Order: sequence, then structure tokens, then C-alpha cells
Amino acid sequence: MKEHHADPAAAASRELFRHVSADKAAFYRSIMLAFAAAKRQFRLHLRPDDVLADADWQGAPPKLEEIQLALAQLAEWGNLEAQPDTARVASIGDFYRARYLYRLSQGGEAVEAALAVFSATLQRRAELQTVALEDIANRLQALAALADEAQPDAAKVHETLRDLVRVFESLADNAQAFMAGIGRSIELQQAEANAVVAYKKRLIDYLERFIGDLVGRSGAIAQRIIGLAPRIEPLLWQAAQREARDAAPGDAAGQADALAERQHAWRERWQGLCRWFVSQGHGQPQAEVLRSKARAAIPLLLAAVATLNERRSGRSDRSADFRVLAGWFADCNDEAQGHRLARAAFALNPARHFSLQAEDSDVPAATPWAEAPPIPIHPRLREYGEAAPRGPLPKIKDRHNDREKLAWLFAEEHRQVEAARRRLASGQPTRLSQLGRLDAAAFPLFLNLLGEALTAQATPDATVELHTADGLLQIRLEPLGVETRAEVVTESGVFAGRDHLLTISPARVAA
Repeated sequence: MKEHHADPAAAASRELFRHVSADKAAFYRSIMLAFAAAKRQFRLHLRPDDVLADADWQGAPPKLEEIQLALAQLAEWGNLEAQPDTARVASIGDFYRARYLYRLSQGGEAVEAALAVFSATLQRRAELQTVALEDIANRLQALAALADEAQPDAAKVHETLRDLVRVFESLADNAQAFMAGIGRSIELQQAEANAVVAYKKRLIDYLERFIGDLVGRSGAIAQRIIGLAPRIEPLLWQAAQREARDAAPGDAAGQADALAERQHAWRERWQGLCRWFVSQGHGQPQAEVLRSKARAAIPLLLAAVATLNERRSGRSDRSADFRVLAGWFADCNDEAQGHRLARAAFALNPARHFSLQAEDSDVPAATPWAEAPPIPIHPRLREYGEAAPRGPLPKIKDRHNDREKLAWLFAEEHRQVEAARRRLASGQPTRLSQLGRLDAAAFPLFLNLLGEALTAQATPDATVELHTADGLLQIRLEPLGVETRAEVVTESGVFAGRDHLLTISPARVAA
């Protein structure tokens, strides 16, 4: 037999966490928190009486002997380091008496740091950071100014990119945690109705404010990213070179690898920022996905409130129905009446009308179920309402050509929409009567833009200026005389009405 020995390092690591699950875990944690506070205050050592005075005890302070035993146990587990205390020796007896100074060990510091991060993560409340959107726009503007310089300052470039990445990571992490925690944060099982309504109003206002800010700023951020894309590579290279100076000394190949690794890391961060605000291929940007999830959270909350209202209206559940049925069974006068109630409640009627191949086909249909022989029923029939067909399973159909066709159709539709957008968003004032003929791709886009403008119109004669919902276009709609008339010819017919002066401009041109 070959004997297996445990890894000493792993065993020592497990010992460092023993005080968390020990019998006196709260007592040990109070001592360790006192040592963590002492380290933050740059105190090198603590004596047992210092621990007694500094620690935050839950209840009455313990005796000094108990603290000494706990310190010795923590030192044995590896959380603390002990050394003899000779500073207070006044006699030979004091010299031979065991007195120790204690400090956090390297493993103890690691455990305290891990527990602090763990506690902070559990207590963190995720939020949707509208301020981060403004900070990202400002950092991108600063990067654009640095890119315009003939010789950008490497320190300013590195600082701006670092701040941009830090703000963006905070925005992404908090947004993801917030959207994942909305369902968990709405605890309506034991909530009061007034509290639920108040929370619903606060949450909806919070989401609407974030969605409005996200719509208003995403378009500008996307345009700045697109404008920086051709000029960002030299800036990333400068940041990578500045970071590579702090790399560990080595040969030329090692320095080159360190520089290439840092440049690759900066490219990945920039690509992540681009994917958040700029669509890549046919996929939606992450900011659009976040806006969709934020909108979907509002119906989720409304559905939860509706569930609470249904529960308060007195609707009974299945368990309550069974309790009522049990009371009816208890009130039956005899066994025959109980059987009649069971047949009526559970639909215990003859089932010989099913087209099943029974072993004994001579049993008449009027035979009671309790007296008839059992009939085997396939579980699939109970689950899906139909039995599994006989014969081999059908072959898996190859849908590769269908997927390619759908991808081609999607790309063609996207191309037509972009062509229609370029035609309509010319930035020049155009009368509706001068638009001419609109094809099947341009006419729906025209209707959507016209609908957004007319919705924001207070009176029929008011001039409207607004951004579209995606923040990419700016619309200006100016009504002309009441006697004017415009006709737009389409493949589906003629769209006619009062003539207007329409100006559609890209958001970057308008800015």
C-alpha cells in the first residue's frame, strides 16, 4: 500500500481559517480585528493587555488569562507571531515567566485581507452609475485632445487611459450586479402593500432616470469612440511603454514580451469599451442590452405587485383546497358517500375509451376502475399527452444552409436600413413634398422618425427639435402652412398630409 501524505502548505492554509469556525469564533475575530486595526495604525506589536483595551468585545470584557490563551492558540494556528517580551522585566522571576509580544503573521495578514474583501463584497449595494457615463465622455474627450497633439505626453495619456478603464470597469460591474440583483431585492412575500408601492415608485424613477441618461449619452460616447478609433493605437502603445518600465529586469526578449503583453492588455480594454457602446457586426452593444434589461425590470416589478394583490384578494391555493376537501370527507355519513365524493373530486371514472392496447380486451367499458385489471401507460403519455411513435428516431436535419440564408437576409436588411438612414439624414432642410419615392426600407424609417417628432409636438403649429431614442440622429420638424399638402409615394401606396420642413442630422454633426 502506498501512503499518501497531505500537502503541508495546504494544511497550513486550512489552519489559518480555523478561528472562523471554532467554538469561540466571535472571541477570536474580535482579537484578530484588533490586530488588523493595529497594523493600519502602524503599530508593530501588541501585548495581551493592549488587546484587552483595544478590542471591541461583544458584551463584558474577558479576563486577561482568557486573552492569553486565545493569543497562544492563534499563534499555534499561524495567524499570529509571538516573541518574548523582555521590556517589562523587573526581576528574575519576571524573566523566567512567559511574556510575549504578538503581531500578525504573513498568513494572518492574507486571511484578514481576504475576509475584508469578502465582507465588503457581500455588503456592497450595486448601483447604476449615471455619473460614470459623464466621466467616460470627459475622458474620451481628453484622449481626443491628446491624440490631436504632435507629441502627446505619455504620462497624461497613461493617466487618462487608466482613469477611463477604472471608471468603465466600475460602471460595468455595478450595472451587471444591479440587474442580477433586482429579482432578489424585491422580497414581496412578507412585505407590506404600502412599502411595496413606495419601493416600486422609487425603483421605476431610478430606472427611468438612468435609461434617459444612458440614451442621451450613449450616442455621444459612441461617436467619440468611433472618432478615436483610427488614432488610438499610438496612445495605447505609449501607455504600454510607460508600464513596461516597471517590469522586472531581464534580457531583451523578456522586455519585449512584457511590452507586447501590456499592449495586448490595453487593446483588450479598448475593445471592451467599444463593444459596450458601439455595435460590432450584427450584435447589439452592451449599453443597448443594459437598457433593455433595465426596461424589462419594470414589468417584472409590476408583475410582482400584481402577485401580491392577488394574494391579498383571498384566492386560495391548492393546499387550502385539500384542507377543505379533507373537511368534506370527515363530514361524510358513510363509506359509500365518501367514495362518491372521491370519484367526483378526483375524476375516478372509467378510462376504457382510450385507444390503448389492453392485455384483456374483453373487459366491458362499464367496468368500475377499482375492479378492472390495470393497464400499463407509457410515462410519455402522462407527461406530453401522446405516446412515443414506434420506429427509429428521425435524423437530425442539417440547417446550415438555412442559417446562412437568414444571415444573408439579416445583412441585406441591415444594409438597406443604413442606406435609408444615409439618404434621410442628410442634414439639409427638406420639405416632405420633395422626398420623392421611398422604398420598402426607407419608408418605415421615415415613419418612425416622423412619429417621434409628432409625438413631442405640443400643438400642430409648434416646431420640434429632439434626438431619436437611440441618440444617433437629431430631428427638426417645422410645420408649413395649413393649406400646404405633401404626398410621399411608396410601394404600399401614397402617404399624404400637411407639408412640413424636415431636417434630419447625425448626432455628431448636430453636436
